[in-house]
Amino acid sequence: MTMPHIVAIRAFTDNYIWVIRDHYHAAVVDPGDAAPVLDYLRQESLKLVAILNTHHHNDHVGGNAALLRDYAVPVYGPAGEPIPTLTHRLKESNDRESEEGCAYISEFALSLRVLDIPGHTAGHIAYYGANMLFCGDTLFACGCGKLFEGTAKEMADSLQKLADLPNETLVYCGHEYTLNNIRFARVVEPSNQALIEREAAVEKLRKQSLPTLPSTIGLEKATNPFLRCQQPEIIKNASNYAGEPLPDPVSVFAAIRNWKNHF
Repeated sequence: MTMPHIVAIRAFTDNYIWVIRDHYHAAVVDPGDAAPVLDYLRQESLKLVAILNTHHHNDHVGGNAALLRDYAVPVYGPAGEPIPTLTHRLKESNDRESEEGCAYISEFALSLRVLDIPGHTAGHIAYYGANMLFCGDTLFACGCGKLFEGTAKEMADSLQKLADLPNETLVYCGHEYTLNNIRFARVVEPSNQALIEREAAVEKLRKQSLPTLPSTIGLEKATNPFLRCQQPEIIKNASNYAGEPLPDPVSVFAAIRNWKNHF
């Protein structure tokens, strides 16, 4: 069977709804708005076969109900979050045979493992498989999500879990925030040459109104300050921002997350 490919549908001002598709079928990740999804399905003559949600925020789940009016499909999502349209409540499991630990899309013979990644929301999950990571609003290209429901330690641990995936893993996150994130990262770690090169590449893409995604785990580890909290330059600059020495990576993470909130 041919591997499906991934297409980005733009929604609202900066959301991406990810479509996993072949010639006949489509699954959608985080459809905050049904209208652009329905338009795409009609234009491409595709049948919707599954909906996958990473967390409960309306810009990621708001289109579920309208899509279900046209397509009776399974809806996968986090077990611990209030999403009324879910049919399959998922959470991370060490048992590879566990149904609650993966989303299986039979039309693609695609199994996506569930990772619990709290921080942005309390029950946020990611889907990982076939070299793809759908991580919602936890890990962004050169950034991370705000701590709406979790602690700095929870988010730092969640990001480390994602950083431990293979470097070649393709990262599909929920928003086009990359250029703004890079500009912040350049203040936090100005001597990072990989970051300087990334900024030039991203500026070129955005001038053409092209997505800056997917990223890769390897690129994030080289340029994303929230994955680099043990780097001396970041520790120094975060400590300067905080006005005190920061003793460990979680306190560094907390300081730069707070810094980004006010950037």
